[in-house]
Amino acid sequence: MTGLQITIDCRDPAAQVRFWCLALDYEPAPPPEGHATWRDWYLDIGIPEDELGDDDCQDRIRDPEGNLPAIWFQVVPESKAAKNRVHLDVVVGRGLPKPERILVVEERARRLEAAGAIRLRVLNEYEDHYGVSLQDPEGNEFCVT
Repeated sequence: MTGLQITIDCRDPAAQVRFWCLALDYEPAPPPEGHATWRDWYLDIGIPEDELGDDDCQDRIRDPEGNLPAIWFQVVPESKAAKNRVHLDVVVGRGLPKPERILVVEERARRLEAAGAIRLRVLNEYEDHYGVSLQDPEGNEFCVT
């Protein structure tokens, strides 16, 4: 069987975990069995302590139902420099009549803006579509639809 994990480069995994758990209704992924924290696991597999920072290294989230892909926030030294070639769509209003979809999408977009997202534009060009394009706290583009 082939699986799927989404990996997002970032500078602050803990902040990304908090933001994306809120955005996707996900939860922090527990560390592998036998380890109290992700930090313990990273140390166990040989990652030097000076590369891990000061926290528990929580850098992964999962769908509580187990149906959707896990996401890993991988630390990289550089900041985001260009538009994403792939982005996530947070789907909250699909299948609803457009007036209801607008309300649901806007509520989620406002909640994410309060958590640090930046609104880029409204996507309302087509008769039966409504969405909001945003950036997460590290500048990664995504849409709420």
